[in-house]
Amino acid sequence: MAEFYLDDSLTHAFWDNSYPARLEIEPGDTVIFECQEATGGQLNPDSNHADLQGVDSERIHALTGPVFVKGAMPGDTLLVEVVAMQHKGWGWNGHMPGFGLLAEDFDFFYLQHWSLAGDSCFIRGDRRVEVPFEPFCGVMGVAPREPGRINTIPPRFNGGNVDIRGLTVGATVYLPVLVEGALFSTADCHAAQGDGEVGGAGIESPMTVTLRFGLDKHLAVKELQFRTPSPLTKADSQGYYATTAHGPDLFTNAQNALRYMIDWLVTNYGFESSEAYCLCSATADLKISELVDQPNWIVSCYFPLSVLKV
Repeated sequence: MAEFYLDDSLTHAFWDNSYPARLEIEPGDTVIFECQEATGGQLNPDSNHADLQGVDSERIHALTGPVFVKGAMPGDTLLVEVVAMQHKGWGWNGHMPGFGLLAEDFDFFYLQHWSLAGDSCFIRGDRRVEVPFEPFCGVMGVAPREPGRINTIPPRFNGGNVDIRGLTVGATVYLPVLVEGALFSTADCHAAQGDGEVGGAGIESPMTVTLRFGLDKHLAVKELQFRTPSPLTKADSQGYYATTAHGPDLFTNAQNALRYMIDWLVTNYGFESSEAYCLCSATADLKISELVDQPNWIVSCYFPLSVLKV
């Protein structure tokens, strides 16, 4: 089995099954990907709120790839094993108008820098929280069967921008092969993220990602599936504080549960609202707790107490 390397000097911010492969490999081979942060290098450790406002959305998700897997044909399943992920000491998250679960509440640009050290993530210059480094690729996908250039923002049948924090080191991802060779690409690495990515960003970070590829011709998945190791998060060590919201609309319930959590962090720990929102995006989990008692359902927001150091 061979090992290959793909730098991030040539990226593509779209899905397109006619876009040429940068690399051809055999099943069983390993590829080391260099991945830029989510904006494709438009933000860096010196960036400010105005720089976030100036981000060109056409450059979001600078995908490294594609990788052509020999023998992969439509109807097969591509196996992607996450072998290793290394950070580069820095990440960011934030919020912006028109994006995120509480876009109507946070209708301005706010950029929060994070320092990554070893297996921990800290708000830069602030030791009130310590979030475990639990990295994953927010975007992992194959070329779509449909022709033409397709936006990367929404997830699709080819995988793509799924933002599933369970796709961390030790996980195996199963993707449907939709075109010959699969044409796999990846991007949008997160140092940490809560389930829901409620603010619109995990801790967005440039990383070096090592993936091993396999092929199953006897398994046919319709959409992305995965296996992930336990525990689901290293933050699960000191219990949780949870807020809930009820009503007939799951989206509204999720918004309200998150609002209550932000209020709790502001009132009890002195965070500014934007800081609390970004912290929830990095570490709080939204869960559908109940979906059977008409006409109202319950959504809960779980915050891991282990990350609080105040």
